[in-house]
Amino acid sequence: MEQFRNGQYEKAIDDFKDAKRFDPDLLNARMYLGTAYASQYIPGDPSDQNKEKGDVAVAEFRDVLALEPANLSGIDALGSLEFQMSGSPFNRELFLESKSYFQKHISLKPADIEPYYWIGVIDWTLSFRADRDLRASHNEQEVGPFSPAAREKYSIEYGETIDEGINSLKKALSLRPDYVEAMLYLNLLYRRKADVVHNQSDRDALIKMADDLVEKVKEIKTKPAEQSGQ
Repeated sequence: MEQFRNGQYEKAIDDFKDAKRFDPDLLNARMYLGTAYASQYIPGDPSDQNKEKGDVAVAEFRDVLALEPANLSGIDALGSLEFQMSGSPFNRELFLESKSYFQKHISLKPADIEPYYWIGVIDWTLSFRADRDLRASHNEQEVGPFSPAAREKYSIEYGETIDEGINSLKKALSLRPDYVEAMLYLNLLYRRKADVVHNQSDRDALIKMADDLVEKVKEIKTKPAEQSGQ
């Protein structure tokens, strides 16, 4: 652990491996071994060597859950790492698997805030990617409402995902009303929701809700500066 804290990950990995070999039930050794591998993983690096580090870390965290299925640290570690690994190259199934771990956390400890936030982030990521792909495939404008055919397709495929993300972020904000990051992603999901509604008045209302959240974030961020100047 001392080597890990000092960034000597290779040495730490060797010792954690030994600890795991001598005592296979020592969960801390397994968690730190997985964390040491995960610490070496670089999001966005598509090299085989980098992917192998991520895969090995995932395997170690899964071993933790095989021994203790309700281990929240292992659950969160898997959710977080698989989220990082899902983006480059884009892997929708891995995003969904990442989300399943945060959902599992909620089932075990529903009063925790962060899993709700991450579900919202994942749902926005998936719906945003689908929005861009659909616009490109239908030769739609980059911003603004879809054509009726594209809107119907997007609504069928991602309407529930968008609603899930909105509800999850609202839950996070009910637990922490000044959660700025959750507000920002809720703003983004309201804009995705605006793409699936059928009339302009509903779309305008959703865009206003999104804009209001942006203004609220600005207010929260300027308060410390105003207070320090008093």
